[in-house]
Amino acid sequence: MEDQLQTAPAPLRPLSRVCVFCGASEGRRPEYAAAASELGTLLAQRRITLIYGGGRAGLMGTVADAALAAGGHVTGIITRLLQNRELEHKGVTSLHVVETMHERKMMMANLADAFIALPGGLGTLDELFEILAWAQLGIHTKPVGLLNTTGFYDSLATFLDHVEAESFLRLNHRTAMVSAHHPSSLLELLVKS
Repeated sequence: MEDQLQTAPAPLRPLSRVCVFCGASEGRRPEYAAAASELGTLLAQRRITLIYGGGRAGLMGTVADAALAAGGHVTGIITRLLQNRELEHKGVTSLHVVETMHERKMMMANLADAFIALPGGLGTLDELFEILAWAQLGIHTKPVGLLNTTGFYDSLATFLDHVEAESFLRLNHRTAMVSAHHPSSLLELLVKS
């Protein structure tokens, strides 16, 4: 019998800690909170620690509460300014208080194996773009995912296509960033990235 070259499937990326970027608001659509809750539950069920911004409001509170309710481990990272405004989630497994937003983002990035952006505002976009810029610079090679609930990120993907077409993007966002409409599908994509 002839020896045949067999191609092994790509190894799955182990995910033990996922950083979730999301808004301190619930947004306009109930689907956003439902997806955040589903993601938090799935992370806990898969024994993946949730790393997030440490807040109790909006989608941040929703994803953390769901992970905790399902028996998960939740690590929050919050700035002293936000803590002093009484925005911290007091029920998380561990809470780190830092001085600056940059320290917050750096700690979240260092602790995570992968990143997920849920719908959110300027803070969420800031976190997402910084982590993508770091990937472009070779600072990390961790997968980045968009939870594209109800097509929230469709316009962003179109814009990034435009930026890439105009030769302003060295990083191919289509391979550096995965996207899915449902939390379970997104987690599967991240472990294969």
